[in-house]
Amino acid sequence: MMQGTLSEIDLGSILQLIELGQRTGELLIEPWGTGTGRSESAITSRERVCWFLFFVNGRLVYAADKTYGQLQRLREYLRRYQLSEQVQVLADASLASTNAPEYATLWSLLAKNILTPLQARHIIQGMVQETLFDLLNLRQGRFTFVTGTALDPPLTAFAISPLMGQMMTQMQQWKQCHPHIQCPDQVISAVDEALLLEMLPEKLARPLIFWANHHTSLRQLARYLHRNLPAVARSLYPYIEKGIVHLAAPSGQGLGTASPLPRDTKLQNYHIICIDDDATVGRQVEQFLQHGAIQVTVLTDPRQALVSLLETRPDLILCDITMPVLDGYELCAMLRQTRQFQTIPIIMLTGKDAFLDRVLARMVGATDYLTKPFGKHELHSLLETHLRILWDDLPAVSVPTEARIS
Repeated sequence: MMQGTLSEIDLGSILQLIELGQRTGELLIEPWGTGTGRSESAITSRERVCWFLFFVNGRLVYAADKTYGQLQRLREYLRRYQLSEQVQVLADASLASTNAPEYATLWSLLAKNILTPLQARHIIQGMVQETLFDLLNLRQGRFTFVTGTALDPPLTAFAISPLMGQMMTQMQQWKQCHPHIQCPDQVISAVDEALLLEMLPEKLARPLIFWANHHTSLRQLARYLHRNLPAVARSLYPYIEKGIVHLAAPSGQGLGTASPLPRDTKLQNYHIICIDDDATVGRQVEQFLQHGAIQVTVLTDPRQALVSLLETRPDLILCDITMPVLDGYELCAMLRQTRQFQTIPIIMLTGKDAFLDRVLARMVGATDYLTKPFGKHELHSLLETHLRILWDDLPAVSVPTEARIS
């Protein structure tokens, strides 16, 4: 295993070490402080993001972006082939248990002859390039490389040195668009339709007007058109510079925007299972989630928990990592191998500053993690993200806000 911080070694050097060592495994990069103005320890689990890079014999085969576990990015790439509606829940449990969700879905589409191998390789190439583009702009964070089998079978592979040369060229092209274009997630907010129709052929102007009306981001546009981000930025730059096209900061939920699930506007019943051999943790979770619409089942024996889970279908699972006989990693991996639990959120409860715990949790298919100690608001925030609960609409719970689970 190799780990450290990006202040000690840059991404390019990390990739060179992996290439020279012809290593096979997964590189996780987790930033901190990015855009928050706060220290790493002050960022909540809901605000954390991470990227995964997958290598086989020192060659990069796939890169998962910060929406790891979601499939919106894949849908946006498939839109170019008019296949975005083909993304369904995986039917192949073996693929789902040994691969990143997005990558496994690609293979599922290939197996069903919905997607061609060439189309799949083009999609992965775009994903790899846009992920590296984001990471090369990252200055604060930490990384962990874990050796082992990564993605089986690999669909394609990229030699790192020439790929990094391409990315350096893209970075230079991107910087030439500053200050008018600064962020890949900026959205096209407005256009001067009359001027566009006057300056451009209608077949070019009309799509631009459409994208503006739907607040499409530069990143989405690159995915739709199968072009890299600098190429899209350079195409739009003359019109942005003249004020004919306007960009806005990431906002709104435009067409195809990779966004959280819509929040529920009406109350429904939820069943949450908490698996922790420490009964105190379970009782505290029950207190934090005390409401008639939420049923909490606490299980302290992980072996019995596995049996109980297979007999029911909870809406979300909280699972401690360190447990006797059967730990949280093993339990999560077992659940992800069954079709019933492929889409249910599994939240791992990790120790404070246990970075490796979070790496391994992602590797076995965990949806998210919650770092101990945590309080009521942190738990509520996480459940709001994954279950769409509107906590503001729930009656207040008489639990001290300073109470924390350790």
